[in-house]
Amino acid sequence: MADHFSLKLAASHMLAPAVRHMAFERADGLPFAFIPGQFVQVHFHYDDGKPTKRSYSVATIGAGDSTPVQRLEIAVSYVDGGAATKLLGGLQEGETIDASGPYGRFCLMDADQNKRYLLVGTGTGVTPYRAMLPQIKQLIAQRDCEFALIYGARNEGELLYGEEFEEFANTTPGFSFHPCLSREPRAVPRPNDRRGHAQVALAELQPDATNDIAYLCGNPNMVDQAFELLKTAGLPIPQIRREKYVSSR
Repeated sequence: MADHFSLKLAASHMLAPAVRHMAFERADGLPFAFIPGQFVQVHFHYDDGKPTKRSYSVATIGAGDSTPVQRLEIAVSYVDGGAATKLLGGLQEGETIDASGPYGRFCLMDADQNKRYLLVGTGTGVTPYRAMLPQIKQLIAQRDCEFALIYGARNEGELLYGEEFEEFANTTPGFSFHPCLSREPRAVPRPNDRRGHAQVALAELQPDATNDIAYLCGNPNMVDQAFELLKTAGLPIPQIRREKYVSSR
């Protein structure tokens, strides 16, 4: 059963012009246990007093399992006029918010025996994959499987945690990183860069029903289009795992 708790902002910085990385600690001092791929909900009230909540994937890099961590990290996109933006955009270190969790099943599964994982994300939809990095390293070592992370963004400045993923790819055989830039290429392109949306790199990787399991997280249009692409390639629905991110006011 999900736990309810108060979170105190410990540190934050801007990842992109409209995305803030926020690191929290539980106000009661207890550690936070989660499985990479899960999310938390932030609870608050509109100006008229009506209660509401927003969901954020946990971005914390832990031990690769459900070992509790001291800091709960999330990436928050700013939405013009958004109630959550008003709350989280102005939050200062030491201030608290109400939250609950963890929730969700967008996780790597122990029972899987596939050869390759295709991880596709856009915007803050890449945060669960950041949390999965230690687990990915373990799975590559244990099962000799491969991971390809395909990340769609408009430009280099919006590749959240991009340098972390590049470094992980450079030091982890079996893991590759494929940035897809739809609006503006890098001034100095890298070998795996692609022009266009995430579906471009996904198609180039030639999804294979006998070997692949795909994870899709982020913009609903991307998730729907990638889902259709994977179905056309022959992947059965149980091998396509989805989580849509919708910006709410």
